[in-house]
Amino acid sequence: MPHFHVEYSGNLEDIVDMGGLCECIRATAAGIDTFPMPGIRVRAVRVDHYAIADGNPVHGFIDISVRIRAGRSADIKQDATQRIFEAVGAYLAPAMTRHSIALSLEMRDIDPELSPKTGTIRDHLGVPPQET
Repeated sequence: MPHFHVEYSGNLEDIVDMGGLCECIRATAAGIDTFPMPGIRVRAVRVDHYAIADGNPVHGFIDISVRIRAGRSADIKQDATQRIFEAVGAYLAPAMTRHSIALSLEMRDIDPELSPKTGTIRDHLGVPPQET
């Protein structure tokens, strides 16, 4: 963990480099001690059907959902949320200056009893096994 799910309005496709945004999030998360690097997942999904504010199609949105395994303190989660939101805000600043874009981020805990995980990424990274 963490898993980042980015939803964005389709009208931003030519305005924001979404691959670059995913890398910005991944790199920021990798620098946060509470997030094991092998467990970081960032994905972005374009949303083609949406309605925003007054209905003007020039408005866009980027919504980031962060899911983490439960057990971290409120202070750690607040610090991680702020660091990620600030990094994304800095990455998007040029686009947000020129375009109407709503940015949001929400972090929430996942109950580990209800979220089994398996994978071989650690094997290929040469990293010792650990819960991600």
